[in-house]
Amino acid sequence: MLANLWTRPRSYAEMRILHLTRSPSTFARNAFLALVLAVSVPSALGSPLPPRTAPVELRTATSAAFHRYVALTDERNDRELKNNSHLLWIDSLPSPDRVQAYGDLKRGEIKMSKLGTLDNGTAILCPGGLIHHWVGLAFLSGAKVNDVLAILEDYNQHAVYYAPDVERSKIESRDGDHFRVFLRFRRHKVVTVVLDTEHDVRYFRDSETEAHSRSSATRISQVDNAGKSDEREKTPGDDDGFLWRMETWWRLIERDGGVYVQSEVVSLTRDIPTGLSWLVSPFVTSIPKESLAFTMEATRNAVEERIRRR
Repeated sequence: MLANLWTRPRSYAEMRILHLTRSPSTFARNAFLALVLAVSVPSALGSPLPPRTAPVELRTATSAAFHRYVALTDERNDRELKNNSHLLWIDSLPSPDRVQAYGDLKRGEIKMSKLGTLDNGTAILCPGGLIHHWVGLAFLSGAKVNDVLAILEDYNQHAVYYAPDVERSKIESRDGDHFRVFLRFRRHKVVTVVLDTEHDVRYFRDSETEAHSRSSATRISQVDNAGKSDEREKTPGDDDGFLWRMETWWRLIERDGGVYVQSEVVSLTRDIPTGLSWLVSPFVTSIPKESLAFTMEATRNAVEERIRRR
């Protein structure tokens, strides 16, 4: 493998190998080769050795910035629900784009958008962390609101509906439309991260054809050596920082012969550490969007299967 790197460098890391191996500094050359080999050369068992990042601590200023962001996002959501306006994010688009978006949804596409909440017109700075804010929208033809709620509220089966992203799921308690649930997430992007999470979820039935929910992750713990005899949880907020906080808003609107299903997610991760952007950046920047897109598609599949069985 290394022989090919000298003749056909294809990435930044490979270019750095080529540069450093020609450098007069033996120390720099050996150090960089050791780093690359540790994370990219297959082991004797045929699988890459897992890369490690230095643990980071969730700072008070980081948490405060996120809470401010979420509070303002809550205010906007509450205002839209109260005024019954812009219940779907595409409703705020210019007319030609809105018409196009509704047509795309009817053809089975999932519409995604990156959002940003401002504080009096100013971006909210989050020292030591990154705030990710995405919204996804799908149209489930032939579905009823009750069909979608039956899937969303069936947390004991989320490890089936949302596999492999959700590995374990359980309702810890339920009081009417108020749920406390456990979910184990497994996500992979350069590195594999397993997270044990607990959520407080409330559902609201706005009418026969509309509903919404609000979910907060009350505990997120990174799991080391998941599934092995030495499995252990890291202290929340004192880990690798791949997911520190997560807040979710769902909206369901039944019309046009189906249900429009919208999910909005705001999450908090560590920032990108100097020198490890190639390792950390793909996970913390790509996973929020990809996970939401997967969730929307998995919800559609589960609802369609329910309709077939109905």
